[in-house]
Amino acid sequence: MKIGSIELASPYVVAPMAGMTDTAFRRLVKRHGGCGLVVTEMVSSEGLVRGIDRTLEYAEYTEEERPVSIQIFGGDPPKMAAAARIVQDMGADIVDINMGCPVPKIAKHNAGCSLMREPDHAARVVEAMVDAVTIPVTVKMRAGWKDNERNAPVLAKMVQEAGASAVTIHGRTAEQSYSGWADWELVRQVAGDLKIPVLGSGDCVEPEQIVERMNTGVSGVLVGRGVLRNPWILAQAADIAAGRAPRTVTMAERGLFLLDYIDLLLDEREHEQQGFRHLAPGVPQTSAPASGHERWVINKLRALCAWYSKGLDSGSHLRISVNSAENVAQLRHIIDSFFMTAQATV
Repeated sequence: MKIGSIELASPYVVAPMAGMTDTAFRRLVKRHGGCGLVVTEMVSSEGLVRGIDRTLEYAEYTEEERPVSIQIFGGDPPKMAAAARIVQDMGADIVDINMGCPVPKIAKHNAGCSLMREPDHAARVVEAMVDAVTIPVTVKMRAGWKDNERNAPVLAKMVQEAGASAVTIHGRTAEQSYSGWADWELVRQVAGDLKIPVLGSGDCVEPEQIVERMNTGVSGVLVGRGVLRNPWILAQAADIAAGRAPRTVTMAERGLFLLDYIDLLLDEREHEQQGFRHLAPGVPQTSAPASGHERWVINKLRALCAWYSKGLDSGSHLRISVNSAENVAQLRHIIDSFFMTAQATV
């Protein structure tokens, strides 16, 4: 599969999820195989252009993650073009436009899914960005803004004409948020109408579902919540697609994933060779970890375990224990006690 000039080894992609798919998590998923592309958490175009520290951190990625797409949101064509140039200067392989976020604080600024309400304006955003950079510009959108306004098929054609190199359709509307079911028949329609690659997203929580969705005519599948529950899901889907039995994952391996995640978060910037971490232009490579770093690591584990523990026997007990941990040493002990003595697989 190719997006513009970028060749993907697999059609399966880690979807961007705010607060969850940080560089440490993306690296670990990539290491387990089956992942053709990672997309960063969404980044504010305003924050990128103004050089706001917290925004710049969301855009960071490491060489290990390639190919990598940085997703930006905003509604002002010149500012989105300027942000796209920053993304390109960071060395990213692809810049993605968020036209799918239904969160009110994003939508009220004429960004995210609210761009779908103004297709002509959305197309101008794409055109401005395509004119500003040489890397592929892609778009992630929903089925539409409201259930009775599913205009993704129309808008997808417009952004294709504006120069987008690929489109992702999440089969829910903004009105649905994450309730109900994704409309994969609409995704199939868009995939049949466009000449550029179309990727689908929504309701892929088992590896078999990812493989089945490829039969809708899409070029690839973005997986979000399914990866948070099972970071091996893309590798397992690749196994199935190749005619192999999906690999089994032991409880010990699941525990090791969390321990590795802790280590990567704790060691961020500390033991990385020069040039491994990509920062926005002007940001010093020697940035020190933020104060309260250990507390930040604990909070990251709490957020991940809310998803990671779903479907596990006594998963609620794990969540309670992790949420009560006061330091990283306790966190490691909790993980070791829960996972390392169990023999079950998932």
